[in-house]
Order: sequence, then structure tokens, then C-alpha cells
Amino acid sequence: MKLLVNGDVRDVDVPPEMPLLWVVRDVLHLTGTKYGCGQGLCGACTVHLDGQAIRACSTPVGTLEGRAITTIEGLAPVAHPHPCQRAWTELSVPQCGYCQSGQVMQAASLLRATPSPSDDDITAAMSGNLCRCGAYPRIRAAIHRAAELGAEGPKATEAAR
Repeated sequence: MKLLVNGDVRDVDVPPEMPLLWVVRDVLHLTGTKYGCGQGLCGACTVHLDGQAIRACSTPVGTLEGRAITTIEGLAPVAHPHPCQRAWTELSVPQCGYCQSGQVMQAASLLRATPSPSDDDITAAMSGNLCRCGAYPRIRAAIHRAAELGAEGPKATEAAR
């Protein structure tokens, strides 16, 4: 099947029931997306599908042909980080860092839908993304900072390509 990943059409020969996570990591070698729970509960595997945050571990790849998939590697060019990535760096959000690509992808999706989120908006949107280190106060601060930087999420990035 043909998948549109980070703006590029990629041919993959995998069973249609294979979770997107394993296609991204093991077939396409984009390892920024992490395996956490395998049940769509922790958010470590969050990617965007047509600009919306989804859990790659519980999404069968056979349902995705013709849809735009964005991983953390495709969120923004390294030379011009996404405002969420800039805010995460400025505020030193990660501790261990394992969950952070999923956190950033979820936050970018939130900011695309709600450019100036309240604390309640952030809590609602981020509640499914778990952080064992407990960096939640810094994650919340980084989302507010990204909003100040003008984060519109993948929509702005895709337009720049």
C-alpha cells in the first residue's frame, strides 16, 4: 500500500492489520514515535492523521491509505522547529524524555484546534498522555508558551512545505 508520511509517499508491504506504530518504527525507521502501552492508553505513540492526534499503536495501517500521517520527525524542519518544540526546549520540559514526542504531537494538535487554550482545555486534551516523570506542570507551561509563539500546529508546517 502507499502511505503519505511526513509529506512523502511511501510504499509499504505489510499486513493491513499491522499497527501504524510498527510500520513507522520498524518499516520506515522513524523512531521518534515511541511504544508505551500498546493499547492506546498512554499517548507515547501519538502521531497526526490528517492533522488530528491519534494513537499509532492501535490504528491498523490498512485504514490509512490516502490519508496524511505526520510523525514527530515531520512536524517541522529541524532548522525551523514547531512552536511546541521550541517551547519544550526553552522550558526544559523533558526529564527522561520518553513520552515527549507523543506529548508534543498531542499539544500541536490541541493548538491547531485551540490556538489559545485555557488550563482546562490543556487538561482535557492532554489527559490521555502519561508522563512517568511527572513533568505535567512544565508541559502545561510549554503549551502556553507555544501558544504565545503562535503555534497553529501541522497546518502551518504543511503550508510551509
